[in-house]
Amino acid sequence: MQPVRRRITEILRDKGSATVAELAEQLGMAAVSVRHHLDILASEGLVELNGLRRRGGAGRPSQMYALTEDAYRLFPQRHDILTDHLLAELKAALPEAVVHEVLQRVAQRTVQEAPAQTEDQTVEERLAQVTDFLSSQGYEARWVARNDHYELHACNCPYAGVSGRHPEICLMDQVILQQLIPGTIRLESRVLDGTTHCRYLIPAGKKTNQTPDSQPDNNA
Repeated sequence: MQPVRRRITEILRDKGSATVAELAEQLGMAAVSVRHHLDILASEGLVELNGLRRRGGAGRPSQMYALTEDAYRLFPQRHDILTDHLLAELKAALPEAVVHEVLQRVAQRTVQEAPAQTEDQTVEERLAQVTDFLSSQGYEARWVARNDHYELHACNCPYAGVSGRHPEICLMDQVILQQLIPGTIRLESRVLDGTTHCRYLIPAGKKTNQTPDSQPDNNA
């Protein structure tokens, strides 16, 4: 991130909110320059207006700026460590079947956030929709068509810092795909076993052969 904008996010993180004048004073910059950087941060979804501050006298109130929830991803986080500890405690306290049930319910929450399937969707249309959704969840997913089946590739594991110690977490991916894609889904390979991506096989079903993505991926 550009250094001035990075510093603005740090100030807003520490103060909670600030006016343009306060930011300008702390940065040693002109207010017009600060507004320029705030506009860019706002366009990126990192900063938002957070009310008005009135000072003494009859002057106009000053707008307050604050970080959005998304902005906190810019700073160090410990989600993988927290998840690791939570799973370890669950596995220590609960029977294996109950742990699996909890993971399935977590997966179901993800499914509820996905775009709804329509009755007239082809398999290709649904795969395109699902891979877009999975990519938004961190999977970097794509799909390719083979002669008699489709393949869905998850090229990134969002749980890479956790799945090695808790392979049960992969159960969530299978539940998500079984809910989102019609037909029988078969896990063919996974990153946890040393491959470059998780690969799922899906029956061909109804094909249109009209989308660019439906052509075989010779690099896969």
